[in-house]
Amino acid sequence: MKISYAFFKSRKRKAKEEVVDVPFPCSESSSSCLFINHQFESSSYGFLALLVTGIMGLFKVRTLCFSLLLAFKICIAVDQLVGQLYPGFQASQMQWEEHDGRFLVSKNKIFGFGFYTTLDAQSYVLVIIHLQTCQVVWTANRGGLLVDKSDKFVFDNNGNVYLERGDGVAWATNTTGERATSLELLDSGNLVLHGGNRRTLWQSFSYPTDTLLSGQEFVEGMRLKSFPKGNTSDYLEFQSGDLVLYAGFQTPQTYWSLSGEMQKTEKNFTSKVYSAVLVSNSWSFYDNNKKLIWQFNFSQNSDMNVTWTAKLGAGGAIIFYNLHQRGRAIAEAKKIPQNPCNIPETCAPFMVCSFDAECQCPKPLATQNDCSSPIPSTSTCNSTDLLYIGQKLDYSVLQFVKPNMSSSLDVCKKACLGNCSCTALFFENSTGNCFLFDRVGGLKRAKWNSRGFVSFMKVSRNENGWQSHAKGGSRNDGTRVIFVVIIATATVLVIAGLLYVGLYYYRRKKRLLESAEEKLEDDNFLETFPGMPVRYTYRELCKATKNFSKKVGQGGFGSVYQGEMPDGTQLAVKKLESIGQGKKEFRAEVRIIGSIHHVHLVKLKGFCSEDVHRLLVYEFMGKRSLDKWIFKNNEESSNLDWNTRFNIALGTAKGLAYLHEECEFKIVHCDIKPENVLLDDNFNAKVSDFGLAKLMSQEESLVYTTLRGTRGYLAPEWITNNPISEKSDVYSYGMVLFEIIGGRRSYDPDEIPEKAHLPSFAFKMLEEGNLKEILDPKLDINENDETFVSAVKVALWCIQEEMRLRPPMTKVVQMLEGHCDVPQPPISSVPGVRAYSGFLKWSSDKGTTSGPTEYNSDSWLSNDRLSGPR
Repeated sequence: MKISYAFFKSRKRKAKEEVVDVPFPCSESSSSCLFINHQFESSSYGFLALLVTGIMGLFKVRTLCFSLLLAFKICIAVDQLVGQLYPGFQASQMQWEEHDGRFLVSKNKIFGFGFYTTLDAQSYVLVIIHLQTCQVVWTANRGGLLVDKSDKFVFDNNGNVYLERGDGVAWATNTTGERATSLELLDSGNLVLHGGNRRTLWQSFSYPTDTLLSGQEFVEGMRLKSFPKGNTSDYLEFQSGDLVLYAGFQTPQTYWSLSGEMQKTEKNFTSKVYSAVLVSNSWSFYDNNKKLIWQFNFSQNSDMNVTWTAKLGAGGAIIFYNLHQRGRAIAEAKKIPQNPCNIPETCAPFMVCSFDAECQCPKPLATQNDCSSPIPSTSTCNSTDLLYIGQKLDYSVLQFVKPNMSSSLDVCKKACLGNCSCTALFFENSTGNCFLFDRVGGLKRAKWNSRGFVSFMKVSRNENGWQSHAKGGSRNDGTRVIFVVIIATATVLVIAGLLYVGLYYYRRKKRLLESAEEKLEDDNFLETFPGMPVRYTYRELCKATKNFSKKVGQGGFGSVYQGEMPDGTQLAVKKLESIGQGKKEFRAEVRIIGSIHHVHLVKLKGFCSEDVHRLLVYEFMGKRSLDKWIFKNNEESSNLDWNTRFNIALGTAKGLAYLHEECEFKIVHCDIKPENVLLDDNFNAKVSDFGLAKLMSQEESLVYTTLRGTRGYLAPEWITNNPISEKSDVYSYGMVLFEIIGGRRSYDPDEIPEKAHLPSFAFKMLEEGNLKEILDPKLDINENDETFVSAVKVALWCIQEEMRLRPPMTKVVQMLEGHCDVPQPPISSVPGVRAYSGFLKWSSDKGTTSGPTEYNSDSWLSNDRLSGPR
């Protein structure tokens, strides 16, 4: 245990600090004393501390801890405090910087309490934050005085809790003299100040900022205030038995009410609402007798363990978040109000909102001054005019205010011109209602079954060409004359030139838009897939791979580099080095591998899609690829015994079986070969490199596609341009299985002609009963070993020329595991010769038989890669 004593000669000098190790344990009931760092502000305290150190062995542990707390008053814990803290506690952001300023966490570490950085990074606010999603749910000094890193949070002995700012106070509970005993942060997110007998003196749930939590009661007298958008905030509060949202203009403007929402479903609803609570997936509203009168269901997720928040966002809408999602808060689709055009601040003043927050400029504003809307000051009240904005318009505030008068349009216009504070008017022709406003936000289109309102805005007369558009806002005569003269005097060359320039810019703009859409699609397509892997920045991957210095392999359309994250995790980073087709492969790998998980498939841990950089981050496979271990030119091949090789073959088969039959879509790998079978530190096989994968629905049995894969592993149907299926992967697997057994390539021109083509030689040796000849000479096993014989037979079945004779991968797994017998393969069906059609069918696939072809030429048997380096 360490206790630090600070001796202060004066307040202006820095404290001299001495560290004393006190070697005694704490009892189980005194775990809060395990790490104590006391700071004292006078030399007398330091003397007393040394005295206590000398007699420490004479006291029991509980007595010692109690004495320290009473004598020194200030206890600063190295670790975050859990649950509650007590009078005498002080903390600053500087002291808790290593914990991101948070010094108190709830019992189950769901919420944290402490300092939080503001936008300028040098000032701080005191907040309650949800630790998993980092969403702030309450702020002490928001909108008030910000503090710096040396200012302190204080829980004094007089019962008051406050936040210092220099010589003043930025926030306080104002509970001086209430004999507070503790300050507790609950797992509900409520910060509670307790008095004697745990009486509640103050709680954060009674002073919400912009967020409500599950179980938090919102009642009359409380108010939510949004983060300012520009100079304006929005508010939620109870007014006369109704819950309303309003814009905080100089004259507040209501744009949503609960009574209006309820009357959409219950037209005769007249009850008063006095409180609201988030209960499960609904917002429940109660009368003054706590009787439930209405519910707003905002989610289909009814899990009672989920913590929900209702946040009044800067856009003016109440958004509901699920805090139990991994890593970030997820906003529900339902919000209040649902239509953003019902919020005045969605669009700039006098802009018209339509089609879900698309802001359009009214033609009169666009004609006069490029959509700007200068509002005259009161000093120019006598030299103003009204500019016609349009008709069939609406303003969401109008349904919540009473008209200023009922009259004609001319009288309404005169009233606005005679009122210096009036900046806009709305007139309803059907009723004669006239509405005058000192400020307005964005407008919206009237409903299809409504005539809407005629709207005017006040402008300075003749300022920069502005004038009255009461008659429709047509251009002045001078502009028309100039326009007519230009048209009349234009020559054929000028017209032709204009047409040419217009056509040129039109085509250029079209190309730019197509390019921008393509780029946007490339950058954002990953966001549309739920549960995708981690997205890394290019800088993070450069640092992890030491600027891509350690190359460990060559993958599809790029190289593979070894990397290491700061926590020591080993990674394999695949860097796409071509953008054209490489983008396509990047999409395929992320979309497919990111959505499937299997012990015998390489796990995609993350990706990078930043500017032109496209990178894939895989789990690192310590033993690299299978080809490094089985072929003659590799020394490692001597280390793999038959059991290890057999388990690798079985694991590869299980991975392919999962892709073919257990995914939502049937996935044909298209490029099975030893280079794409990776081994972990325990030689477990994992299939990798899905850049060439082909998706098929579970109902499809055959599909046409472009030639892809690697020569030497391609099924016959690839060469004859016949449709392929998952049976094409079975053929490739059979060739790989032969290479595992023989420890060589399936075609080796250095061998004698009889042995050059391994599958043909295997057929012959099976017929002669001499399978030992095809086995890797480095392996020492009995030629009658059941697993060895089964593996040879399975490989021969997999490379049958006719697709329908090849077993599905699930059957391959069963045969290798010994769950079923392996029939004798057709002896005459060597590659290049059609198998007899009367032999056993492995599945009910109705595949067509490919025509005769020669597969034994050198070009067919070579291992050239058709798809580029893999």
